[in-house]
Amino acid sequence: MIAQLTRPSAIPLLREPEVQDPNPTTLHNVTWEQLEQLDTILEHTGSRLTYIDGIVEIMAPPSEAHETPKATVSGLLGAFLREHEIRYYSRGSETQGKKNDGARVEPDECYNIGSKKTIPDLAIEIYSRSAIEVTVTSGGINKLAIYARLQIPEVWFWEDGTIEVYCLRENELYEKVLQSELIPDIDIELVAEHSRMSDQYDAIKSFTEKIRKNKPDSPA
Repeated sequence: MIAQLTRPSAIPLLREPEVQDPNPTTLHNVTWEQLEQLDTILEHTGSRLTYIDGIVEIMAPPSEAHETPKATVSGLLGAFLREHEIRYYSRGSETQGKKNDGARVEPDECYNIGSKKTIPDLAIEIYSRSAIEVTVTSGGINKLAIYARLQIPEVWFWEDGTIEVYCLRENELYEKVLQSELIPDIDIELVAEHSRMSDQYDAIKSFTEKIRKNKPDSPA
């Protein structure tokens, strides 16, 4: 069921912050060549750069508050795909976008489903209010604008234990949907529920047991 429509051509490149950040993380009027220079300068800092149409956002290196849920969500997704024997290829935080795109992003995780392809089928973004990073509500580049331009079919946004799913249509409309269309049998709410568990091992173990029990060929 479609919950919301988002037109890429109308997607603002920047999000308006709810609270003004005293330490700006965005630079304007940056050329692609200058972006590459920044990349070189910051190479050993662990910082990540996001770019679209001359706007560059510099994000601090991921913290534990960011990496832990990222690993949990990845573990849950991997468990589901393996249990259902769905072939997949994890591409990690591989940089997406080239100069001709005028945009660049490093997803927290991205995947190809079924077969390897030039671009990911799925990108996952992790946001945590407890982490020292740009969050959904702190302003910064709107990553959906980048993903729409790069034609990434599906994007998941995890923020503090909730997951929002966006699907890209042929008419270049992103739709916020209630269920993944790329992996239609996965229960997004169940993934979100287990991502909120404090122990990662227990979360993946419990999730795996539940999806095994719910498989059509599982014993009654």
